[in-house]
Amino acid sequence: MSPVLAVVISIVVLIVGIAIGYILRKNVGEKAIGSAEQQARNMILDAQNTVENLKKEKVLEAKEEIHKLREEYEGELKSRRAEVTKAERRIQQKEENIDRKLDSIEKRENNLTKREQSMNEKHKEIDSYIQKQVEELERISGYTREEAKHLLLQELETEIRKEASDMIVNVESEAKEEADKRAREIITTAIQRYASDQVTETTVSVVSLPNDDMKGRIIGREGRNIRAIETLTGVDLIIDDTPEAVILSGFDPVRREIARIALEKLIVDGRIHPARIEEMVQKATKEVNTIIKEEGERACFETGVHNLNPEMVRLIGRLKYRTSYGQNVLQHSIEVSTLAGMMAEELGLDPRLARRGGLLHDIGKAIDHEVEGTHVEIGVNICKKYKESWKVINAVEAHHGDVEPTTLEAMLVAAADALSAARPGARRETLESYIKRLQNLENIANTTKGVEKSYAIQAGREIRVAVKPNQVRDDEVPMLAREIAKKIEAELEYPGQIKVNVIRETRATDYAK
Repeated sequence: MSPVLAVVISIVVLIVGIAIGYILRKNVGEKAIGSAEQQARNMILDAQNTVENLKKEKVLEAKEEIHKLREEYEGELKSRRAEVTKAERRIQQKEENIDRKLDSIEKRENNLTKREQSMNEKHKEIDSYIQKQVEELERISGYTREEAKHLLLQELETEIRKEASDMIVNVESEAKEEADKRAREIITTAIQRYASDQVTETTVSVVSLPNDDMKGRIIGREGRNIRAIETLTGVDLIIDDTPEAVILSGFDPVRREIARIALEKLIVDGRIHPARIEEMVQKATKEVNTIIKEEGERACFETGVHNLNPEMVRLIGRLKYRTSYGQNVLQHSIEVSTLAGMMAEELGLDPRLARRGGLLHDIGKAIDHEVEGTHVEIGVNICKKYKESWKVINAVEAHHGDVEPTTLEAMLVAAADALSAARPGARRETLESYIKRLQNLENIANTTKGVEKSYAIQAGREIRVAVKPNQVRDDEVPMLAREIAKKIEAELEYPGQIKVNVIRETRATDYAK
């Protein structure tokens, strides 16, 4: 067979095969498609049936739910309508009650208006009647209304004065009893807790000599030694007929102490000439300055006062050589500081402030011989210079009553100062000043209206005043005592306090014949 034929046959066979395959595949596919379409239609029908069934069930459930909700809503609506009906009834009842009350109020207002009119008419009648009575009383008494009012006010004033006087007596008595009791307890406790020796000094110092021959050596040739001592120390040496003693006199206690120490050293050394005197005075000055510093530190330690300026400590130490009415001022300052601190503790105040004010209250006396002014003014200037607090400055400034104390601690310092200075044996007062003070005290009382005679007793601590009974009534006695006490406070300077005792008595005298 030729190749071409073979190829042709192969192509024909291939075409026939393809045609046959196509025909077979077409028949088989059509059958499969028809079967699948039938299945799909069946499934759709089944799904439609299922959906219809579900739809019917859901519609039934929805209708049941709607019916149930409608029943609940209708029940709630009925209950609310019932509540609204009840509320409307209550409101209607209230409105009816309000209407009734308004009617009642209107009736009362009408009644009150009628009563007010009636009362106004009666008031007019009463005023007319009172006016007629006043005119009749004026006619009977012979006094006008103003004159009668003046007399009545005078009567009331007299009565009120008597009641006020009685009240003052009662209140003062009660307050004084309670205050005296508490004050005695506080002061007694403070004094019992603090006991100190009383130190008194004078304005002269005495130096003992081993023999009278030493007087000549102290005087020196043509008096050169005594002049050197007096020039270097600023004190006067009194060499009189007192056996074996030399008296040093000077207003400055520090200079007098320096002179005393230097003279004692010269007496022990035995070599007395101007050069040696100058050397000993220098040594004595250093020794006294050391003592002053130590005494100031001791006073601060004893009183518990710290953080003072060193210059203030030195000034406090100088008070060791300062006296007031014979009382040592340093010891007095320590005592005032301690007493004020104790009383502040008892009263619940600031004890540190009280102790500080008490220690510094007389610091001005350390240099009052060198600076012009009172020791109070000098002390205030010192405290201001060294930046003390205003409370301490007020305590220093007010301890003699020059200004009003602004703190309770300042008042305690003043009280402690009076207590330390006024107790028996603390100070010495010259007879002349003592008598003058008593005379001034009696004169103040005698110049008061209604006083017949006064007597100062108890060393000037009390004054008894006898009044004229025909000029001073019993109810005026307390007022008179207060008046005299105020005059004494304003015009007289005195330590402590003065009791004013006013006495009124009526005496009847007759004679048997």
